[in-house]
Order: sequence, then structure tokens, then C-alpha cells
Amino acid sequence: MLRLSILAVLAVCGHVMSHTYHLGTCPVVEPMAGFDMNQMLGIWYVIQKTSTASHCITYNFTRTDEPGTYHLEQVSQHFILGLTPLEHDYRYTGILTVPDRAVPARMKVRFPLSVAGSASYTVMATDYSNYAAVFTCQKLAFANRRSATILSRNKELDKMYVDKMRAKLSSYGVDPYDLSIISQTECPKHPNGTANGVNINIDPDTFSSHNIGEAVRKTGGAIAGGVEYVVEAGKKVYHKVADSKEDLTETPVGVQPIRTMEADAEWLP
Repeated sequence: MLRLSILAVLAVCGHVMSHTYHLGTCPVVEPMAGFDMNQMLGIWYVIQKTSTASHCITYNFTRTDEPGTYHLEQVSQHFILGLTPLEHDYRYTGILTVPDRAVPARMKVRFPLSVAGSASYTVMATDYSNYAAVFTCQKLAFANRRSATILSRNKELDKMYVDKMRAKLSSYGVDPYDLSIISQTECPKHPNGTANGVNINIDPDTFSSHNIGEAVRKTGGAIAGGVEYVVEAGKKVYHKVADSKEDLTETPVGVQPIRTMEADAEWLP
């Protein structure tokens, strides 16, 4: 039961979108004119994204067998598993569709854990070889939730392009200060998943009974072990401090207090 609960927590946390909430309907965002999805295909590095605690985030756009339908795979280091020494890959795959082929940059995206349904997925600008800016929005009962992402073909993006994309997003009401800088350094290289750690794959086929059973069997013990590692590490720190005569009620001089980050994961790129 503990293993199943841990897996469920990871699944739920994994589908929480990095977003901001707003009253009313989604804003009308101008899609890029003359957009060519064929040139957008392939791997992109996430450089900035609406506040998120995850890092090493990449997107991979690929074709499906259906015309006008694409897979969007997001790979990242999950912020919860990042608290443990576990080697892991977190992969989340959704479906992109083009409702109106006359406006290919204005798409819809749907992910397996999105109980609220699909969301708009608008490519605002890209030169295909350096940068891209994407705006997503999902309508709720009396509000909407939005997310913005700046992408790069490389792990770093020239400040000129970053400023250009931030200005464009700002013109549609996206607060630049809501964008987190995504670290792309010291990222593990597991093109086919890690052989020694935990692989979490959430895609349209994830929640079959067979896959749930396999996920619990394979990842439960490793994740529980990681949780135990964090608990034990905490105990060691506690005993070390308890045995010390230092007064740690105040932050030592020269040490910056840790800023609490809202740990939103991605349910929607």
C-alpha cells in the first residue's frame, strides 16, 4: 500500500501544471504566421518556463501516424525524486492536434492526467533553428490557467533571443517574473531511460492495469528507498545539530536563508 501511495503521489504531482491562474476566459494570442510544424519537429531545451521546480526539461516533437497529429514528449528531472539520490527519468507524453490546418501554429494539446480536458497550444514565434515561444491556456469553470515557455535548440540561448521572447510574452499579459530559469547543466544522459534507477513514463497507454502493476513492482521499492534515504539524512543532520552547542535559531552571518519555491511540476508543457 505504501508503494502504491508513493507512486500515486508522483503521478498526481507530475500532472500539476506550472501555471498561473486568471479570472475569465483565455486571452487571444496571435499565432505565428506561416508556421511549419515539420521544421519544429525534434528536440528543444526549455530555457524559461512559468514557475517550476523541475530542471533539465526538454521537449521532443514527433509525428504520429495520423495527419495533423503529433506527440509531445517532455523529459525532466522530477522535483520530488530530485530530493533523493535515485537516478531517474521522468517522461510525459501528450498529443498535439491541429484543429484548423489554415492556422497550424494554433494547436490543442491533451495529456493523460489532464482531467480538465485539452488546452490551447500556440506557437507564438520561432526561427526553428534557435528559439521558440509557446503559450498554453486551459479554460476552467470561472477562470483559466496559463503557462508560457521559451525554447532553444541548444542548452543555452542568446540573451538577444531571450529578451525578444520575453517581450512578446509580456505583450499578452505574461509577467516575465513568473518565468523560472531552467537549469540545463549536469543533466543525466539517458536517451532510452536509466538501467539502474527509476523510469517513469506517463503517456496515453500508461494507465492500463498491466502498466500500473509493472510500475508499482519496478519503482515502488526504489522510490521508497529514496524516501528512506531522505529521512535518514534528516536524522543525521538533527543529531549533529542536537549535539552541537551552537545557537542555530538565527541564520549565521554570510549564509543566505533558503528560499521556498512553489514546487509545481508539469502536467502541461
